[in-house]
Formats: sequence, C-alpha cells, structure tokens
Amino acid sequence: MKLAVIGTGYVGLVTGTGFANLGNEVVCLDIDAEKIGKLRKGQIPIYEPGLEEQFRRNLKAGRLVPTTDAKKAVEDSEIIFICVGTPTNERLEADLSAVKAVARSIGRYMNGYKIIVNKSTVPVGTARMVRDIISESLTVDMDFDVVSNPEFLREGAALKDFENPDRIILGTDSERAEQVMTSLYRARERTDKPIMVTDVRSAELIKYASNAMLAARISFMNQLSRLCDRVGADIKEVSRGLGLDSRIGSRFLQAGVGYGGSCFPKDVVALITTLKQHGCEADLFEAVHRVNQAQYAVVLEKLESVLQIPGSTVAVWGIAFKPKTDDIREAPSLKVIAELQKRGATVRACDPAAVENAKAELTGVALFDDPYETIRDCDALVVMTEWNEFRNLDMRAVRILLKQPIVVDGRNIYNPKEMQEMGLIYRGIGRGTGEA
Repeated sequence: MKLAVIGTGYVGLVTGTGFANLGNEVVCLDIDAEKIGKLRKGQIPIYEPGLEEQFRRNLKAGRLVPTTDAKKAVEDSEIIFICVGTPTNERLEADLSAVKAVARSIGRYMNGYKIIVNKSTVPVGTARMVRDIISESLTVDMDFDVVSNPEFLREGAALKDFENPDRIILGTDSERAEQVMTSLYRARERTDKPIMVTDVRSAELIKYASNAMLAARISFMNQLSRLCDRVGADIKEVSRGLGLDSRIGSRFLQAGVGYGGSCFPKDVVALITTLKQHGCEADLFEAVHRVNQAQYAVVLEKLESVLQIPGSTVAVWGIAFKPKTDDIREAPSLKVIAELQKRGATVRACDPAAVENAKAELTGVALFDDPYETIRDCDALVVMTEWNEFRNLDMRAVRILLKQPIVVDGRNIYNPKEMQEMGLIYRGIGRGTGEA
C-alpha cells in the first residue's frame, strides 16, 4: 500500500519505518526541512533502539521517502497517518493546532478517496473535527474516511511494540475503511492480541484511558511508599505481593520519583480537562496528577535528611524520563536538578543517551558520559533513571569516589542491605528505613 506519515517525531518515525519494513511504500512528511534533510541521509533525530538500522535499510530500498512536499505526499497516498504532536496548551487542553493544520493541508491537496488516520493522541471528538476541516478545505467534493487508530508505542521499546502489539484499535463507522485498515494491519495481528474495531469516539478515549490507568498505578505505589517509609515496610515487597494477584498483575507497580515523558503527564491533564468540559467529576485523575507532581520532592527530602545541600556537589545518574530513550520531556530529573541548584548545590550529571538533549535544557550543570567520572569528589549521588548501565556498577568504587558516602536511589534499583554493608548511607523510595 502507499502510505503518507505526517510528522517525524517518535510516533511518526516508528510508524513509517515499521510499515515500510512490511513492504509498504511510505512517505514521511514534515515541515522541518532541516530534519527531512538529515533523514534523507539516514540520520535519525531521536534515540530509539533498533530504529536507525531499520530506517536506513528501508530508506536504501526505496520504501521510505522523507519529504517536505505535502501536495505530492497527499496525492500519491491511499492512507494518510496524522502523527503530529498534541502538547498541553495554556488552558490545560491538548493543543490541536498541528492536527488542524494537517487536516487543512490534506483537504487542499486531496485528489481522490483517502483514509485519514488519527494516530496522534487526541481528545474525543477530534475525528469529527478533522472531517469537518477537510470537508471545508476541499476544492471538489470527494469521498474520504477518518479513522481513529491510537498508538501504544513505548519509548525505548517502540519497534518491538509496533511489531508485536498488545492490541490494534481501529475506530471507524466505514466498512470500506475497516477493510483497508484491517488488511494493512493483518500481518501484525496475533491470536491473543487482536485487531479491535470499534466506534470512533471509543477508540479516541481508549488511548487516554490506558495512559491514565497506568499513571494511576504509578501514583498509587508512590503514595504507598510514603507510608512504607513511616512504618518501616518495604515498597518493593508490597509491590511483589500485589503483583502476584492475577487480578492486579505486576506491571507499573514500582515506586520512584514519578512518571514523565511526552504521554502520561499531558494525557492525564487532557483527560481531566475533557471530563470537566463534559460536566463530569475528575477527582480521581486529579489526585493521580497531584501525587505525581509532588513525588520528585521525595528525593530532595531524603537527600536533605543526610546532607546540607547548600554548597554541596551532587551527582545525578540519569536525565531521561525513562531508560532506553533520550527523551527528557517532563523528566523528574529536570525538577530535581533545578531545585538542587536553587538550594545552592553544584550539579554534575550523566546519561547514556540524553546528554545532547540535556545540553539544550540545562544550564550550569556539568554533563558526563561516564558515571564514575560524574561522582568523583561529589557529596552525594542521586539516581533518577533506571538505566541497566547503572545497575551493576562497582558500588565499592562509588563509595571511594564519593566525598561523602550518600546514595539516594530514586528508582529503587539497589538492595538497601547490600548498600549499607558497603558503608554507604542509602536512601530508597519506601524501602523500610522507618524515616519520615
């Protein structure tokens, strides 16, 4: 099939590359000429395991064509995926300005029947809006369908999720569009991981509901971790006990410094706004958001209990909001670093993938590639991202390199007993120390 993918961010690049790898002809469209120029040379602007190799292979084979030519991209394609950003605006709504601009462009250049697919995370009713904008922008009346096909790609495992998805959601009321989209995705369907066809509005809501549920599990555990610290329980043991219940499961039950990234924070806020716009209570989701917004401060509280922060030098391991990505959007590390600086600390930081992005965001922070070099002569170490690269380092060397043997583990990747036996002053999140 001939596809156009509009937007070359995380979702667009993975979607376009994935479909090209299945043998489809894919045009990746973006208004950023500099980015498209780099993509034509096989240079990927994001860090995503396996993506660069697969992108270059399909680029070389001619199945993947980066372009800024919107007219040709629309005219030559049977299916058009909208994969542009929908950040939170000043009214705490999803900013749909990019989606609207794409819809106008599609209507202007459409030359026959097309299926327009909303892949971006958008509020309920967006498909109707896109349909209206395209209809108003058409120069000649013609048929088209708008389908809701939310993405469920985890940064750091996006290619894996594309190739082996838990489910594929198609929201449409068109038999024609359903047949075409089902055929497109057939190679990705599994017996226990089906293609689910539903109405458009339900499909639009499924994405927000999924992210809100996962965010709620994280905030649930983070709030419990506070009680664990008070009473001397271990949140890791509580998590394990909960997860063994088949009705609950173990995923997303880890306490830490809170969630970040390009999805959970903005999607929870957008869902809260949507609920209120429709006259519904949003107290549960407001609590999820409130707990997360405050969670980063736990790290600072723990550090302050063992260190005079003003005048100290603090090392931070991990800047990205999660491992296996260079994405630092809404990363808890940024809040912790900013607060440390505000309180008079000097900050040194490292990350296996996010250093370049951090350079554009952080000021006055010494950035390193090597974790050992980062902590040399520092008064404390704070772990903010659970990269595998940090899990099995020589903690005895850490003890020697640190000026003071203080480790605040914001992701609970170390064993408290082992750390204490090495002479380290260890503070995890809800790890049963009995501290306030």
